[in-house]
Amino acid sequence: VQVTRSCLKMSSLLGMNAPLNNARGLQRPARSCRPTSRKLVVSARQGNTSTPQVSATFPASFDQAIRQAQEAVKSAVADGHKLLEVEFPSSSLTAVSGDGEGQTEMNMSMGYLRQFSSAFRDGTTRIYFPDNRELAVARTGQTMDPSAGRVAMEAKFVDGDPFRYGYLTKQNAAWAMLGVNIQKWSPADLTKPDDTLYLVAYPSFNPREELAAVYELYERRARDAGTPIVIFNGELDRVRGGYYPGLFFPGIAKLSAEFIPKFTAAYYIHNFKGTRPGALFRCYPGPWQVLRRNPVDPEDMRLIWEGETMPTLRQVSLEILPSNL
Repeated sequence: VQVTRSCLKMSSLLGMNAPLNNARGLQRPARSCRPTSRKLVVSARQGNTSTPQVSATFPASFDQAIRQAQEAVKSAVADGHKLLEVEFPSSSLTAVSGDGEGQTEMNMSMGYLRQFSSAFRDGTTRIYFPDNRELAVARTGQTMDPSAGRVAMEAKFVDGDPFRYGYLTKQNAAWAMLGVNIQKWSPADLTKPDDTLYLVAYPSFNPREELAAVYELYERRARDAGTPIVIFNGELDRVRGGYYPGLFFPGIAKLSAEFIPKFTAAYYIHNFKGTRPGALFRCYPGPWQVLRRNPVDPEDMRLIWEGETMPTLRQVSLEILPSNL
């Protein structure tokens, strides 16, 4: 049985927390962004831009996207931002989250995380994985198990790498099958006073627990110490956009109102499909950009909107992309 991301999302809404508690273990399961030769036509500049900004070019490859994200985060940290978001699709730069099978997307995000973290190899960066089982996979790899839909994967973070590690939640497999986490765990318990950066890996499969753990890390350690937190592929749009109804998920609603708005998008790609495909893109310190994609040639992208403030996904989908800009 393979656990797809859509199944995991539906399980969350129905309160079936076992796959979410451990999506891999239970069922295994701009001065910093330089333009390139990518085909891009500037059609119009809209929005609320009031000062000149350097616009980055939409990446032509994942390698370029990782380099842009690294420099964007460095620039944002240097400018004093403490809560940062890096978000891009893991299966393809034209894809949306959920296009790939859940475990496959997770594995790919781990690989990109490994590339991204290479820019922060000073020995004081602490990488937090969603849970202790995911950390074990990152450090030791995993074997193939076709019955569980699990593919073989080599370790991405090995002994000798200049990183510190942690996990957001601590799972017990037997109790997690029932959706119960009997071991109260705080990621702040793993910190050291000289940690200089907390890099949080894809806390999206069980945001009720994982984002709450990030908030606890912020409240107990990062805020007072001034240590930046970077959420890597956390799918925060699902929290922002009301995917989790506040009536049934009051904890997530509280985080959506009080914590998530504090984050600065250092690097962000969200694709839109349909008859008017396109992308919402931002590479700090540049402006937000909406690009229309040629349905026949995905490499052909036209910049149709720029602004200092992030538009909602609904605005992009229903107003900006369908416009005559």
